[in-house]
Amino acid sequence: MLLRFKRLLQRTPFYKVYLLLCKHYRFWVQDKQYPRIYRRAAKKPLQETKVLFLECSRKTLSNSFRVIYRTLETDYDFDLHCHFLLHTTASRRTQRKICRAFVRDLATAKVLFLDEGTDILSHVDLRPETQVVQLWHGCGAFKKFGRSVAEKRFGASADYMDTHPFHKHYTLVTVSSPDVMWAYEEAMEYPRETGVVQPTGVSRTDVFFDPAFLKRAEETLYQTVPQAKDKRVLLYAPTFRGEIMDAYAPDVLDFEALKSALGDGWVLLCKHHPHVKHRPQIPASCRDFAFDVTDSMTIEDLLCVADVCVSDYSSLVFEYALFQKPMLFLAYDLDDYFDYRGFYYDYHDLAPGPIVRDTAGVIDFVAHLDTRFDPARVQAFRRKFMASCDGHATQRILQRVFGEALDAHRKNA
Repeated sequence: MLLRFKRLLQRTPFYKVYLLLCKHYRFWVQDKQYPRIYRRAAKKPLQETKVLFLECSRKTLSNSFRVIYRTLETDYDFDLHCHFLLHTTASRRTQRKICRAFVRDLATAKVLFLDEGTDILSHVDLRPETQVVQLWHGCGAFKKFGRSVAEKRFGASADYMDTHPFHKHYTLVTVSSPDVMWAYEEAMEYPRETGVVQPTGVSRTDVFFDPAFLKRAEETLYQTVPQAKDKRVLLYAPTFRGEIMDAYAPDVLDFEALKSALGDGWVLLCKHHPHVKHRPQIPASCRDFAFDVTDSMTIEDLLCVADVCVSDYSSLVFEYALFQKPMLFLAYDLDDYFDYRGFYYDYHDLAPGPIVRDTAGVIDFVAHLDTRFDPARVQAFRRKFMASCDGHATQRILQRVFGEALDAHRKNA
């Protein structure tokens, strides 16, 4: 009954007026209230050991933060604070409360780490002593974002980006290779001479060079999917479609055809984007072959154990290139996706594996790996897009951020 009433209400002119008023009130809060809170709190002295981590959507720290957070927590005596804005799940009132607390805490922080853009920072003028480090949540340079998508279907208007610059205040942006610096400089509007975008490597990739982590990933696979023992793993990890608030997963993979073609030597693991709330269902007849591990295994674990990766437009293929294993691209909607968002490189030149449009193309490649997989193509892809990822990115980032003070804050053994 309440749902029906809500739908009827949404069709009235009054609801549109209500939404407009909410929008103006939100901008008023951001433009007036947050700067006032920050200025008042910034009258207090800067806390040299205070380090903030800002997570915009999730309820826990994402994998982009975990290596740096764990290193600072274990090896150093910094005062670590985490803030979770819950952009896609919390009510407006809760979000405003969270944002006010974050802005107040930020006013006396020495360093802020974040891994995506947020307009909260665009409304306050930070004190010059505070460093803002953008770790970003992906490697390489695949789908366009930021200023690169102004006026596109995926992006906002240029006027909105001018008045609410998501990527304001950064002192360091970490990227995976010198060859991709230009894309981030364009998207975040930092000219090369500023030196803000740096090819330090991406912190989250350090785990892929840790033998103990690789071993644990294998153990996690067998605990989660016992059927994978002594079988090869086909990973299907597509990105989402649509807008973030109503993201949906592609539903073009024919599970029964894959099971029939690949036989008993393979298992299929499906990992959907975290924005997707309703995932394609695996048929009952295929549940001894295909498994949805979105909630039970991390993407890092899956990249470690996969023998072949099937994706589309996700940046995870850059990280998977570190393993120099076969990958292919199920890009059934390539033309539409290009119009919707666009790419920094020509998609056909970029992809280090076959581009297919349907399940038959996936089966053909996997069934003929010996002749279809080109290791040299993946190696060249890795050199171009992941050259700075060598297992030591986290230490380079911390050294750049804290300088000589880093050793002064090291805990005694």
